Amino acid sequence: MSLKLFRSTGFHSILTPGEARLALHPGWAVAAVAAWTGIACNPWLWQGLAGAGPLVAGVAAAVGIAGAVGFFLSIFGWRRTFKPAATFALLGCALLSGGVWTQAIPPSALVDDSTRISALLPAWASLFRWQVPALLVLLGVLPVLWLWNTQLRRLSGPAQLRSNLLGVFLWFFVASVGFALLARTATA
Repeated sequence: MSLKLFRSTGFHSILTPGEARLALHPGWAVAAVAAWTGIACNPWLWQGLAGAGPLVAGVAAAVGIAGAVGFFLSIFGWRRTFKPAATFALLGCALLSGGVWTQAIPPSALVDDSTRISALLPAWASLFRWQVPALLVLLGVLPVLWLWNTQLRRLSGPAQLRSNLLGVFLWFFVASVGFALLARTATA
């Protein structure tokens, strides 16, 4: 009788080759989070679609915000830093969205030099009403739960660097176009 070590350990790999191909590419994850923050977390776009505000400024803000978040996430697009950075971006954009929504801040505040980011945050008293906590849950917590439950594809170091650099340049261009259009509509 021969001794057969490790014939069957019962261990199955968490990431088989087929699952690795089905996992979401990090570049698509950056695009999904940037699109969510630019579209869903943008009260100016929704006000413009409802006819309560300028639509062009809302679209320009959506493009600018999505580009800025995509740029930020492309810098932190590495395997160990992407999900914490995306969590920060999603929760921060949800909080800013609540502040803009409750204070009726115009979209030109994004390109105004005198506007500080603290002016876009919701007032402390509004955190105890139902609107801001509901926005935080719907726009921040639920996408964060989706993000942390999504398997991302592991790329080699050079492939990840190439993807991150391409994302930095692409999202910088998108943010520049969005904020330039927003500045143009704010002065008009």
